[in-house]
Amino acid sequence: MNWWVLLYGFFFALGCLLAYGAYSEFQKTKSLLANGRKTKVLVKEYVVSRGDDNDMYQPVFEFKDRNQITHTYTSTIKSYPPPYKIGAKVAIIHDRSDKSKVKTISFWGLYRGSVILLMIASPLLVIGGAYLLYEFY
Repeated sequence: MNWWVLLYGFFFALGCLLAYGAYSEFQKTKSLLANGRKTKVLVKEYVVSRGDDNDMYQPVFEFKDRNQITHTYTSTIKSYPPPYKIGAKVAIIHDRSDKSKVKTISFWGLYRGSVILLMIASPLLVIGGAYLLYEFY
């Protein structure tokens, strides 16, 4: 067997695996949107870290649940410039039973995992699939 078939077969299989991961992430977000609790949170502060060229800002949100217990959530997204002003209200959604499962209600806040995985999977599927189709048909 030609080693090119193995290489492009690996690309195709990796693309399938990443596409499945994107689908899985999308389903988790869909479930969170259907079953989660939407609320407005206050931007309390920023965690500042040094990036390649600039300081990167990671917002820290604070919110109270129905029992008036205060929770803080540090976003996983770092950016420059800061995305919100301190004291701003931001919409989030969180799991009703696990307050650590939180997503900001924005396109990138909800779908960044799915989009990034699909962006990596797409060329692997096209290149690997096209070569395998060409080789066997």
